[in-house]
Amino acid sequence: MITLAVDCMGGDHGPRVTLAACRQFLDNHPDAHLLLVGLKDSLQSFSHARATVVLATEVVAMDDPVEIALRRKKDSSMRVAIQQVKDGTAAAAVSAGNTGALMAIARYILKTLDGIDRPAIATQMPNAQGGATTVLDLGANVDCSAEHLLQFAVMGSALVSVLKGVEEPTVGLLNIGEEIIKGSEVIKKAGELLRSAANSGDLNFYGNVEGNDIFKGTVDIVVCDGFVGNVALKASEGVASMVVGGLKQEFSRNIFTKTAAIVAYPVLKALMNRMDYRRYNGAALLGLRGLVFKSHGSADIMAFEQALNRAYDAARNNLLNRVRTRIAHAAPLLVTAAAQPVPGASATTN
Repeated sequence: MITLAVDCMGGDHGPRVTLAACRQFLDNHPDAHLLLVGLKDSLQSFSHARATVVLATEVVAMDDPVEIALRRKKDSSMRVAIQQVKDGTAAAAVSAGNTGALMAIARYILKTLDGIDRPAIATQMPNAQGGATTVLDLGANVDCSAEHLLQFAVMGSALVSVLKGVEEPTVGLLNIGEEIIKGSEVIKKAGELLRSAANSGDLNFYGNVEGNDIFKGTVDIVVCDGFVGNVALKASEGVASMVVGGLKQEFSRNIFTKTAAIVAYPVLKALMNRMDYRRYNGAALLGLRGLVFKSHGSADIMAFEQALNRAYDAARNNLLNRVRTRIAHAAPLLVTAAAQPVPGASATTN
């Protein structure tokens, strides 16, 4: 039985979405158990044989400053859910709440793994190969050192090996060109570290990649700092929404386009499904001594259930131990960045 702790109060829609998604998830996973964390009045009507209500008295609002969430709301549903992971009651925690607060609370309660200076947010973006490219960091660390990018690559490799069953996933370093002479000094140094990791067998490093390679599916994993990653994520969601919305609008204009839509429906449906960002919801907070997954704040029932699926798969496939193993193997190369502080690590994804 795999147990997940769910912050039922987080996100734009709260229990109206999270509880419905939890019920669907339980129906589809007979070996799963959920700890539903939230306010008594919001959860008392929910009943399921494999669900247990864990009460909290506070809620972290989407606009709460990190300081408020971390220092003042010590009995929030978000914090209580993460505490279940710390206590060993749950294998993973899932929340759609405030990203900055989630990262701060998770890091405070769970701490980071040995060899990791900063946790990173990793998620998948659809690509032209019919699959998805894993990208990190997506907003947890606005400024990164070369050592941080190496750490992200090691953690991302463990994540993809678990979720996609690829033992040696390819890693690309996001840059303004493929040539090793291009990019900032941090990117150039990161490239050197990643090539060293490849030579020692710790990574399957492809080389530098550009932004369009994310969507081409050139590599399994793309590594970048949180500022660039967050911009790429939001841009991809915007383009996907525009394309899907444009198709729907175009094929409803007149009888001719409606007829064309009927003929092309199977192809259009497959395209829209592939570009539906809800299918890729659920970002892993990597580098912690416990599994935490972040759902998009605006997630609907389908999207939040997908975040639960990702947490379930990670727990079932022992992601945490795989990350530890890869970090231990790469330890000689993971030069700590603690002695080289980089200002401004702040979470920005919502």
